[in-house]
Amino acid sequence: MPIYLRSIISGRARIARWTLIVGVLTVVSFISLRPSAKSSSSSPPHHKDSPMMAAAASLKHITVPPVAKHTATVIFVHGLGDTGHGWKPVADMFRVDPALAHVKWILPHSPIRTVKANMGIEMPSWFDIYSFGFDTDEDEMGMLQSARQINQLITAEVDAGTDPSRIVLGGFSQGGAMSLLTGLTGERKLAGIAVLSGWLPLKHKFKAMASPKAAEVPLFWGHGAVDPLVKREFSKSSVEFLNQSLGMPLAASRKEGKGISYNIYDGIGHTTNPRELEELKEFITTVIPGETPRPSI
Repeated sequence: MPIYLRSIISGRARIARWTLIVGVLTVVSFISLRPSAKSSSSSPPHHKDSPMMAAAASLKHITVPPVAKHTATVIFVHGLGDTGHGWKPVADMFRVDPALAHVKWILPHSPIRTVKANMGIEMPSWFDIYSFGFDTDEDEMGMLQSARQINQLITAEVDAGTDPSRIVLGGFSQGGAMSLLTGLTGERKLAGIAVLSGWLPLKHKFKAMASPKAAEVPLFWGHGAVDPLVKREFSKSSVEFLNQSLGMPLAASRKEGKGISYNIYDGIGHTTNPRELEELKEFITTVIPGETPRPSI
């Protein structure tokens, strides 16, 4: 495995790892991949106010510029306990590929909030999680507030001249859930949505919330076969719901550029691997291709 890929995978594993210690001291903790301590305008905001006030603020984010002329944008949403910095190595790796040199990357930071399933510890989170078994009620208000904030990033790109058909929204774990909620219920039809180790939120009302063109949005879904946190069956039932209730077709190939490309990776837990990243890159290249050079005369 190339050294730079090994570094990226190691980082994702650190983010995803959580430990349960049963005894006098019971601790459930996420290990975050955090940037070095420094003052920066791209640092994640720490909201101690009410969730409503947090929702009113614009998301701080990292922008990774394209190598060539900007004609498309990927907005990638991190998972629980992480920041936009956690996915910058992936953006840096993808941007130097000639097939993606035209792509700008936007990596937002979530607010800091308490997470009940993590003993009420404050951490970067797009919404509260009541149980890591995902067998309880969901933080609908927190999810909808974050969806509005992420949609603000999409609006800013559109206002700056990027057509929605040239914007891909994706995310890891909690960020994948937010990408589905934002991308499939918004007013704009995006070029595609990518979900890594995620699940479909608010399933009990998602059909009523979905946009009329939701079934037409291409979707890449990657999931580890032995994910101990967001279990494989969650992704399977989510894909089945999108297929059967929303009418999203299952894609035979990522190169189709339509339908759901559902991919399970053997031996992989709540993290990513080189194969998944390469197939994600293939999907992005398909749905937001660069301009074909005109032949010289």
